[in-house]
Amino acid sequence: MKKIVSFIAIFLVLFLLTYSFNSYAVSMTEELKTVQITTDKSTVHPKEAVTLNIAFGTDMGAYTANVVYDNKLLEYVSVDGGTARDTGEKVIVTYAYNQVQDPSPRNSMSITFKAKEENITTTNPTSLTVSLEGLANPNATIEYYLTTSQTIKELIVEPIYEDYKIALNYTGDILPEEEKDMEIVISSSMGKNFAKTRLVASVTGPEEQDMQLLAQKDEDEQYDIIESGWGSEQGDAIGGKDVAKKIQAKGIFSGEGTYNLTLKLINRDDGDAVIASNTFEIKVGKTNTQTPDSGTSSQQPQQSPQTTPPTTTNKTPDTLPKTGNTIYASVLSISVILVSAYIVLKKKD
Repeated sequence: MKKIVSFIAIFLVLFLLTYSFNSYAVSMTEELKTVQITTDKSTVHPKEAVTLNIAFGTDMGAYTANVVYDNKLLEYVSVDGGTARDTGEKVIVTYAYNQVQDPSPRNSMSITFKAKEENITTTNPTSLTVSLEGLANPNATIEYYLTTSQTIKELIVEPIYEDYKIALNYTGDILPEEEKDMEIVISSSMGKNFAKTRLVASVTGPEEQDMQLLAQKDEDEQYDIIESGWGSEQGDAIGGKDVAKKIQAKGIFSGEGTYNLTLKLINRDDGDAVIASNTFEIKVGKTNTQTPDSGTSSQQPQQSPQTTPPTTTNKTPDTLPKTGNTIYASVLSISVILVSAYIVLKKKD
């Protein structure tokens, strides 16, 4: 009986020791210092993908990742390394290592989002907010914790901007001292947004001549853009889809010649940095439409000289060739032959 009691007591002690050891092992916690959270890009354009990567730095047997995103700008696409559930504002990814199904434990995971296309007409700062929980090693003997509860990865979602263009439109001749209607157009199919912009101008022209470029905000105020620029001193906003800012102006030139007008759109928020610029060559004076009789030189197109092929003409000679001596010589020769033949025949008889 004593042996049985001793055996039971030893068994209970061993059982309690084993249970205490296992309980201690499971309850071990350790700070995970090797985790790195990154994105493959910081600026995303409409319909472009951006991937959030989480590298744990060690093999993991289990984890849960929560990623909060702005569903007005981004949409969830896929996950690599776990099972995802998208709530529309947050993606919850869970993973548990299965020795039968998985070739090895995972040491990283990733989530891919895509920027939306509709209503993306300006630069939109946004972020992906990541929190990790339920972290454990493959045999569940260590539970990991992070000192930082959340990691925020900043992103910018914006359209593909097109540079601003400046055009100067007018028709017909420009004459000295006469007002000429001109239209300035600042345009872009997708213009970057600037809160404070102004239009400034400068001109070079013939010596001792000048130009005015007058624009009117209301009936009482008229400005020379060359002298004072256009827009409020603080600057005016511009940007968005299909921008077409038009300024009606009048150009006045003091004399004939060629003027070079430079128009610049500047950013007051960035030390008057130039956003767009264009230079226009303007010729002042009547267009030459006069005839050569009035003193204006007019050249007709020159034709290449043509070569006329030589022609053959039958011309009667003034003197005929002399042929009389030739005939007499022939008659004499024939006569000699006939006489000689007659003598020979006569001798034979």
